[in-house]
Amino acid sequence: MDRSARLVTARRRSLPLVGLVAAAALVLTGCSAQEGASGGGDAGGRGADDPVAVATTTQLGSVLDQVTTCAGASSATIMGPGDDPHDFSASSRQVAQLATAELVVSNGLGLEAGLRTALDNARADGARLLEVAPAVDPLPFGAHEEDHAAEGHGAHDGHDGHEHEGLDPHFWMDVARMGQAAELIGDELAEATGEQQYADCGTEAAGELEAVDAEVRQILEAIPAERRTLVTDHEAYAYFAAAYGFEVGGVVIPGGSTDAEPSSGEMAALVAQMEREGADALVTGAGGGNKLMQALSAETGGEVPVVEIYEGGIGPEGSGAETYAVAMVLNARTLAEALS
Repeated sequence: MDRSARLVTARRRSLPLVGLVAAAALVLTGCSAQEGASGGGDAGGRGADDPVAVATTTQLGSVLDQVTTCAGASSATIMGPGDDPHDFSASSRQVAQLATAELVVSNGLGLEAGLRTALDNARADGARLLEVAPAVDPLPFGAHEEDHAAEGHGAHDGHDGHEHEGLDPHFWMDVARMGQAAELIGDELAEATGEQQYADCGTEAAGELEAVDAEVRQILEAIPAERRTLVTDHEAYAYFAAAYGFEVGGVVIPGGSTDAEPSSGEMAALVAQMEREGADALVTGAGGGNKLMQALSAETGGEVPVVEIYEGGIGPEGSGAETYAVAMVLNARTLAEALS
């Protein structure tokens, strides 16, 4: 199988569930067998303080860190916990990092709208850019709305500012696809630097994420089949639903961004849809304090809980979700506790 085909083929080999806790711990520490031998620089002589690669989002930054730490190098992440990738703009120092790194890892598919100019300029200046989402078998964007429009549920008509066509960028909500991303990052870094250890570390990180994916599936198995209909704050959970056996039964803000608000009529239509078709949880991003979701829950008499999970990025220090791997496991546990 050639390299491009291998990169877009889903890594879904089944794993035994025994020892998954140990595997998840490996995700936190990186490839420990190689970390201590490097002395803080990679084989190409890069200084300990110079990132060999830069990622845009915190999710990709977490996985990139796994790969580079394993190889004895360092990386940087442009965004921080709580930053919205849709409108984030880079500082002058971060723009310089984009231009000087061996590799820039971005999500792509329009997610980093605020970074578009900076990324385009970095590419024009000769930077090597890797857009991950297009290479991991992306899903069509807005499939939920198309399905409901076909059924005659027009709860979200009139949002002209949102684009519903194209491919969905929110692939990281499927851990198996993020495993593909780890391997892709490792291979690209190996090509950029000429150092095979990056490809080896990408493969190792992908295996660790396969174990995390299996742990997420095991946790979510506790949720009954009849308790798996979600209403979400925006159109960002299609990958999660497809990978782990959920249905997105409604969306408060259509499109992949959260920078709009539905009208009172649209909210009323969504409440009516929930009453007619049912909903088991109202899912929103952790720390967002989404008043619309609280209002929807109140309309149900509190019977449909608001569940906050880490969707837009990993958590800040002290949150218990400081890496991509532990954030996704925490997401599964939070949902399981709410719906089991």
